[in-house]
Amino acid sequence: MIKKIINKYFESFAYFYSFLGYRIFIIIALSIFIGVLDGFGLTMFLPLLQMVSDSGAVDPEDLGRLSFLIDFFNYVGIPLSLMSILCLMLFFFFGKGIMQYIAGIYNVYVREWFIKKLRIQNIKGLNNLAYKYFVMSDVGRIQNTLTGEVDRVAASYFNYFKAFEYGILVVVYMGFAFTINAEFAVLVSVGGILTNFLYTKLYKNTKGISRSLTGENNVFQSLIIQNVANFKYLKATGSLNKYGEKLEDSVLKIQESNKKIGKLDALLTAGREPILISVVVLVIFIQTSFLGSALGPILISLLFFYRALNYLMQMQARWNKFLAVSGSLENMTAFGKELRANQEITGDIDFIQPIETMELSNVSFYYNQTPILKDISLKINKKETIAFVGESGSGKTTLVNIIAGLLPIDSGGLRLNNLNSLDINLDDLQKKIGYITQDPVIFNDTLYNNVSFWADQNKFNKDKFWEAVKRAAIFDYINDLPEKENTILGNNGVNLSGGQRQRISIARELFKDVEILILDEATSALDSETEKAIQHNIDQLKGDYTILIVAHRISTIKNADRIVVMKNGEISNIGGFYELIDQSPYFKKLVELQEV
Repeated sequence: MIKKIINKYFESFAYFYSFLGYRIFIIIALSIFIGVLDGFGLTMFLPLLQMVSDSGAVDPEDLGRLSFLIDFFNYVGIPLSLMSILCLMLFFFFGKGIMQYIAGIYNVYVREWFIKKLRIQNIKGLNNLAYKYFVMSDVGRIQNTLTGEVDRVAASYFNYFKAFEYGILVVVYMGFAFTINAEFAVLVSVGGILTNFLYTKLYKNTKGISRSLTGENNVFQSLIIQNVANFKYLKATGSLNKYGEKLEDSVLKIQESNKKIGKLDALLTAGREPILISVVVLVIFIQTSFLGSALGPILISLLFFYRALNYLMQMQARWNKFLAVSGSLENMTAFGKELRANQEITGDIDFIQPIETMELSNVSFYYNQTPILKDISLKINKKETIAFVGESGSGKTTLVNIIAGLLPIDSGGLRLNNLNSLDINLDDLQKKIGYITQDPVIFNDTLYNNVSFWADQNKFNKDKFWEAVKRAAIFDYINDLPEKENTILGNNGVNLSGGQRQRISIARELFKDVEILILDEATSALDSETEKAIQHNIDQLKGDYTILIVAHRISTIKNADRIVVMKNGEISNIGGFYELIDQSPYFKKLVELQEV
């Protein structure tokens, strides 16, 4: 019942509690403790003024219900003198400052822990998202939610709990004010502008760390954009978790910088008031002990009211700031639910053995209610080269995406080594797959990292790198570069030709020791000469891998073991190149039109 009420009427609190748990109550307890210490410290002003008055005595009744403090001091044998009262005042305020510093540090750790957990949870949720759901999603929303919205949700968290904390302090100070009596209130204020000079170095450090944090945030944004833009490739090759580790490392760097800034901010906040009160205590001591000045009655309760009013205004300001970003919080909540509801379904059987056969039986697939594949049956043997041709929309790419485990089957079945594909670990399958498209995936990093996917630069991996680039026919190009394998390729390989980008993409798949190579229109965006050269490279791989080729250009599949002709989501013919010229009018027409 209580949980339902909280979820219904305190939805934001429930959301934060789902991440933070008991930490919320520690934050609340620290706020109360700080307020109580501050209240006791302010209460010491009253016996201080009585001590320096004409009577020179302290009347416990003037403290109202807080007179137990005087009774306690008498009980433990602390004499109520000017010095003891000043020392007690310092004790309470320095105690408050220490607790405020501890609370500030704890709040920083909790806030950064919350942001880290939120980001990593979203990264893992995205990387475990079903590809079918991903392709139908608003990619702009995904990118924005993973980047800018996280910062706004962090701001909503900060302002929500600041408003909560200030609300608690309002209650504490009002309680003190009414406990004593409003007539005993006093307003004591001392300017603290000069104390800013003590913090010059802290300000400088904060500014420097802030610059570093901006750079780290830029790196994180770049990594996220590449994660989203290259999702299909990373998903098809089982590389999402490894790339996710780079993202997590970036998150941790951002977290450390934010901690440093938070510590400095906590020190600035916690140290200001103890220093200010130290000045006040020193001035009072000098005036009464050396200058013989008299202090009039101070109305303590007004000071409490002033404190309460100040925090009330801050609470209202923080709440307004929270409302300004509450839309982002709502969006993040909905986004998290969507990620959890559309996770990839995978089997439990480890799939370590080599793939000997892949067999589709009466496979059908739909996008919403539209049929894309209808009753497809096909068996593919190890190290065969199979080509798929057909008009746009005939289902070629959808079929190879089903084989790659990217798309689920609506009816029928796919068996790998006679195992149902639904029963095997999907990540194990996809690690055996190399996926190459007409838009090669190039990361903004070195040539070595692009090919090796950030493998350690030891002798074994370097030898493997050079072997892969030789087989992809890009060895000479890399070897002639001034920085060789350490050359930075830039955003999506902007300085590379289409053929160079494609060869690097092929080298990456060869480096990984995959068993299946999928080439989805891999040469369709290249000029004829470059296409012919890369096609020669692919033909050299024939017999070493199971190769699945989706192509419009018939010249690229002339040497395939079998060619699958598709039409309207169905297989119309299967056979060799010359066999299909005789059997399939559609294929024969393609050959004639392309003058193969």
